[in-house]
Parts: sequence; structure tokens; C-alpha cells
Amino acid sequence: MTLAALYGTGGVVIGPEVARRLGVAFLDRAIPASVAAQSGVPEEVVAAAADERPLSRWQRLLARLARAPSLTAGPAQERWFLEEGEMRAEIRRFMADAVRSGGVVLGRGGAIVLREVPQALHVYLGGPLQARIARAAEAEGVDRATAERRVEANDWARREYVRRAYGADGDDPALYHLMIDATAFSVDACVELIVAAATFHMALARSTGATA
Repeated sequence: MTLAALYGTGGVVIGPEVARRLGVAFLDRAIPASVAAQSGVPEEVVAAAADERPLSRWQRLLARLARAPSLTAGPAQERWFLEEGEMRAEIRRFMADAVRSGGVVLGRGGAIVLREVPQALHVYLGGPLQARIARAAEAEGVDRATAERRVEANDWARREYVRRAYGADGDDPALYHLMIDATAFSVDACVELIVAAATFHMALARSTGATA
């Protein structure tokens, strides 16, 4: 299952709880960790190259270093200089394998990457901008101006990541089976809706033999 969540919709809480209820893995941090282990590239570099969230100054520096040429790089060091596209390809492979065996992927253009996986349910958590700002301010204990900056920065980073990585609009309804205004419901209600949809979707996929 993939979960696309705008900032202020509680995706970081809803995702793990849905995974727990379904008895599957939550694959947020496992994705860069697995790719880093296979490629020999530090996890921070993978996350910086393939993440929807705004990058810190340190992450941006690591990403630049990972792509910088080196006249003295040996075989081991060359693994640091993977192209961004190559890391994304590794992430796509990991996500496809993980979802086929059961898992919840948060973000990273999952609905686009896994659109050909028949058993993968694609869910979008959105809501009006002002409502999301209010939710973020309450959840993070910050003033409204700070929450607004965070929401706008994260919205931009998410949309730019999907556009740059996949040439797509991550808010396109055609990508999703289920779209929820997460500001109109409690976290528990959102979890219930998604678990019910996932259970139905998997049963339908099994009945039609679409589980390969």
C-alpha cells in the first residue's frame, strides 16, 4: 500500500498505525537504509537524493558530495558517486518487492512507482491549506506563522520531488484509489477508512488473481 500525505494531515502517524493494523511493515526509513546498504552510499545521501521533505543544509552538502567528480576515487569511493537516477531506480526496486510481500510506503511517489502492482492500494491524504496549517500548529506546538512556513515548504518539496523524479503531478486524483480530507476526520477515523479499503482491495485482488 502507498500513502501520499500532505503536510499537516498526520501521515507520519497514520502510516505506521495502518501498517500495525494490517500486520505489515512500515517502510519509511527502511527504504533509504536498504538502498544505502546495497550501494555502499551513506543513508543520508540516499535520503537527500530521494526524499520529499525539505533538505537540511547538511543533507544538501552530502548530496552534492555524492555527485561530485573525484580524480583520486578508487573502486570503493566510486560507490559514493551514484547518479540520483540510479539511486531512485534502487528505491523503486525495493518498494516494488516490499509491497508485493506486504508493506506501507509513505511518500516517495509510491503511487507512481507501484502503479503496475495490482495488489497495491494507493491512498492520498489531503485537506484545505488553512486547515492543515491549523493541524500542524496544534500537533507541533508552534505558532501559526511557523506552521504555515513548514506546510508551504513541505508542500513545495513534495510536489517538486514528484515532478522532478517522475514528471508527474503528485496531486493527480487518477493516481489514487482513495482520497481523504484528513483534516475533516480524526486520525483514528482515517486509519479505519484506510484499513477497510486495503482489506477490500486485497480481497478483490485475490479473487481476480491479480496478486503477481
